[in-house]
Amino acid sequence: MSLTPEDAARLQACLQGDGVAVIPTDTVYGLACNPESVAAIRRVYELKGRPPAKPAAIMFFSLAPALGILGELGPRTRGALRALLPGPVTLLLPNPKQRFPLACNPSSSASALLGLRVPALDDGPLAALATVEAPAAQSSANLSGGADARRLTDVPVEIRAGADLVLDGGELPGTASTVIDLADYERSGAWRVVREGPLNRAAVERLLG
Repeated sequence: MSLTPEDAARLQACLQGDGVAVIPTDTVYGLACNPESVAAIRRVYELKGRPPAKPAAIMFFSLAPALGILGELGPRTRGALRALLPGPVTLLLPNPKQRFPLACNPSSSASALLGLRVPALDDGPLAALATVEAPAAQSSANLSGGADARRLTDVPVEIRAGADLVLDGGELPGTASTVIDLADYERSGAWRVVREGPLNRAAVERLLG
């Protein structure tokens, strides 16, 4: 089923306040909220039973706003973002300006990274979400340590009941994003796959040249 512009507008409003949304992505169902809202992030962690010191990713729904906000990234890293995003990956980036600290640095670590997601929405059933301009603190829509949700019905009922907005995007691929560490990429060109997902190591190597 296809999401509508009205769905995108409802998500935008949710991400600008203290709400929590269950959303479909290019991988699995996720929880999304305003990354600047203490109340919203606390609710996400409580719904999941997630350890409070564990960071969440930041999701943008298109690449341009991410590149616009993360102006401190160097040219090599920005090139990697353009090569890999949008796509089913989470990129671990240096965060010298300590952006989105509630989500990225809940334990107040001096070396905290920023986990960046920009899903591939394309022209498919989720394409309407590409118009959402607000960033989101994002985590998978499951209980901490539980299975990822391929269908909305796979999202635990208590999470769905506790959310302010639930968007049904039908059946998703069902494999969580590939996590790629680019923390030292600007300086050395080094990268590593922390968690393999839809994009395997060979594909990452090919895209990064």
